[in-house]
Amino acid sequence: MALSFVFARLLPVLLLVAPALGVAQPSVADASLRQPNVLVILRHASAPGLGDPPGFRIDDCRTQRNLDAAGRQQAVDLGAAWRRDGFRPTRVMSSAWCRCQETARLMDVGPVRVEPMLNSFFEAEGAARTAQTERLSRFIDSLDPKGGPYLMVTHQVVISALTGHGARSAGGVAIELPVNGGQRRVRVLD
Repeated sequence: MALSFVFARLLPVLLLVAPALGVAQPSVADASLRQPNVLVILRHASAPGLGDPPGFRIDDCRTQRNLDAAGRQQAVDLGAAWRRDGFRPTRVMSSAWCRCQETARLMDVGPVRVEPMLNSFFEAEGAARTAQTERLSRFIDSLDPKGGPYLMVTHQVVISALTGHGARSAGGVAIELPVNGGQRRVRVLD
């Protein structure tokens, strides 16, 4: 009796705190995310810390900030849910950073191709950030709006620079690619 009372009191708090802990994940149960003109841009799963250690090397995962056990499970669970909901991206692209590639591989929604335009520019100068963001934006414009859906796994800074929206671990945005010209529509995934 006392335990159920405590649980009943804590459940609303847990539901409020879960998204901040990275527990909640974007859902593709919404059929609009399975449309061929949709690009999902996802932040890598949970990798505690900020940035990468000094002297890290892009070709050596041991020198980078990587997914923790919770992040690996988060990626597996997200991929399973998305496959169950019918999300079958025609292309899965990832930053070269190990945490992004591992997220994409563990999601198991398709073969993963490294795309350098998705690489982090956390410590880069403003001009380099701007140039990379512009290249990525042009690349997105070149995607066939009838050929998706597409999935990109990248970093918070890239998502923010591209869309103006933040993303928690394993969260992101969906971009509706215009079929007949017009503007992209961006939606934050909950």
